[in-house]
Amino acid sequence: MLPWKRALRPLAALLLAAAVTAGPAVTAQADSAPSRGWNDYSCKPSAAHPRPVVLVHGTLGNSVDNWLALAPYLVDRGYCVYSLDYGQLPGVPFFNGLGPIDKSAEQLRVFVDKVLAATGAARTDVVGHSQGGLMPRYYLKFLGGAAKVNALVGIAPDNHGTTLSGLANLLPYFPGAGDLLTAATPGLADQVAGSAFLTKLNAGGDTVPGVHYTVIATKYDEVVTPYSSQFLSGSDVHNVLLQNLCAVDYSEHVAIGVLDRIAYHEVANALDPAHATATTCASVFN
Repeated sequence: MLPWKRALRPLAALLLAAAVTAGPAVTAQADSAPSRGWNDYSCKPSAAHPRPVVLVHGTLGNSVDNWLALAPYLVDRGYCVYSLDYGQLPGVPFFNGLGPIDKSAEQLRVFVDKVLAATGAARTDVVGHSQGGLMPRYYLKFLGGAAKVNALVGIAPDNHGTTLSGLANLLPYFPGAGDLLTAATPGLADQVAGSAFLTKLNAGGDTVPGVHYTVIATKYDEVVTPYSSQFLSGSDVHNVLLQNLCAVDYSEHVAIGVLDRIAYHEVANALDPAHATATTCASVFN
């Protein structure tokens, strides 16, 4: 075997290992695990919270594990909450979000239509972690989602791609590595800074009219690097750095999405800005 081909294997494995930290361990799919009140298609939105909330997991995550804390948090506050699995590759069970992101956005489009039909709502709000904060932007921009989504809240989203702490910068030094990554896990390749997918998505501006955008980031993110690449530009954008709200919050990429109640308080503020309250370190008790 040629030396460069031998080098591709550990590089691809390292990229995948880095991406694994983007999602929690898999335990079960949405239709087989207790959901503590979410994915209830008999739920009808209230006057106080008239829009259902769709939760979009991150790379290698799923519709249950990513939301074991945030979904009940929102249900307890009176929201109708739903989550989906997307981006499945043939022959790869449990680990989602690996397929081409534009195709995953088509799955989101179908799911949002299902939720709107069940609830009778005209629009929904979308909250996503990691790739789950990025992928819906394709739906909004190219698949008609802007007419059906009021707000997009991204928790540690890789809106402008990631260098994986510099690892992605090594790809040009390994001929064929980029092609291997694209063929094996196109959803990962799409998230590398400078990818064709991101170039298309961000051309002409980060946002589309009519949608309210919130980005919640942590400076300790080791997966989406640099963390500032998460932030969006636009007239209806609220970019939040967690440490500006609570300096002693040390959540990294996974924790901010799966257990950080300070981040969750900001999610709640974004979903109901008319009743927003200040987010501080004490928000963990809210």
